[in-house]
Amino acid sequence: MTGREIREHLDQAGVLPSKQLGQNFLIDPNMSRWIVSQLDPQPDDAIVEVGPGTGSLSEHLAGKVRKLILIEFDARLAAALVTRFADVPGVEIHHADGAKFDRRFLFRHRPLKFLGNLPYSSGGAILKNLLSRPHPFSRAVIMLQKEVIDRLAAQPGSKDYGLLSLRMQADWEVTPLRNVPPEAFHPRPRIDSTVAILHPRRSGLPPFDFRLFDELTRRGFAQRRKQLGKQLPDSPPWPDIATSLNLPATTRAEELNLAQWVDLTRAYDPHPLRDNPQKDGEIFDVVDENDHVTGTATRAEVHAKKLLHRAIHVLVTNKRGDVLLQQRSLLKDAHPGVWDSSVSGHLDSGEDYHPAAIRELGEEMGITGVEIQEIARILPSEATGWEHLRLYHAHHHGPVRFPCAEIEAALWFPIAEVDTWTAARPTDFASGFLECWKAARTHLAASS
Repeated sequence: MTGREIREHLDQAGVLPSKQLGQNFLIDPNMSRWIVSQLDPQPDDAIVEVGPGTGSLSEHLAGKVRKLILIEFDARLAAALVTRFADVPGVEIHHADGAKFDRRFLFRHRPLKFLGNLPYSSGGAILKNLLSRPHPFSRAVIMLQKEVIDRLAAQPGSKDYGLLSLRMQADWEVTPLRNVPPEAFHPRPRIDSTVAILHPRRSGLPPFDFRLFDELTRRGFAQRRKQLGKQLPDSPPWPDIATSLNLPATTRAEELNLAQWVDLTRAYDPHPLRDNPQKDGEIFDVVDENDHVTGTATRAEVHAKKLLHRAIHVLVTNKRGDVLLQQRSLLKDAHPGVWDSSVSGHLDSGEDYHPAAIRELGEEMGITGVEIQEIARILPSEATGWEHLRLYHAHHHGPVRFPCAEIEAALWFPIAEVDTWTAARPTDFASGFLECWKAARTHLAASS
């Protein structure tokens, strides 16, 4: 779309660009095509575009990808987009605030990419809402004011390096691509913009507790020129931490790179399972098809030889009727990185099912003092990993805390959304969970 065409669209929609809403519309068609090309859109992709405005980026995607989800805050522009793309299959338009849009409804659309010529006034809030962990995106291309992109990509030693840099880089590798001058927009902003590409950070960092990471970095940068030892928790003692990480006692927050901040977070993490996603030497009871104990074997032997053994799953729901799902650690020996029941685990040798479920709730999610109800028994099969499964249900309305080595993330999902997601993308889930979900649906519907 040319500048003239965009102005005509704005006039037809009755829209006078709002400085308060950060509305600056891209009017350079060559730049629009180039930005979309950086997303590398494929026919099987679904793409979420936030702030499509008049559709100058959207028009290069509509009808060319499997699904295009447009999230537009301005009701008049959203209505105009509905009219414009009414006859294009696969285009879904939401009149909504990208800073508040519920990303839980996006996971079922993977493979999924993110695109945004983001408003200056709320770009940071949109990124925090949609691109924070856990998120469903495999790539993102964003355009924001240059100073914000500089901060997102900044490294130690730069004046732009700080809390925003670390929060974004903990999940994404940020690469600025190209500056965009004010004359490429209507109305012209007073500052340059920058296009950046974001790739999920898949490796290179050990597992760490992101909530603790966020707390420590906030403390550290509260007074960025102050020494870290005066701003971090009293325990463990800072001199011991500094020595173990080979840091000078006088270190300041702005001097540590991402990897060092992750190491610092792990040093302050008291969770006993922070380094142990599984232990191959654990001893399990081996059982027969009737669940009678016939001997014992190590975890490694049980899995390698496909011996029948015992396990539990627990589905936890809250007062809204949402169910808690966990994303398994990428370090897991089985089903790494996929979604699973709220809690799952093996029985130790000599342990019974009910006590094991109580133990796993505490170890995996920090949930204690709740009643659990057995709702299903599932026979061993390849789908269950040759486990006799007992499935339990619990209610919990407070926070959860999980070991970062064992669980990548946790999120509450509406039950109906899990139904849709499991039907659309069963490979996103552990096979044992899918068996449990089928067995649990009638009970969960009745109790929600």
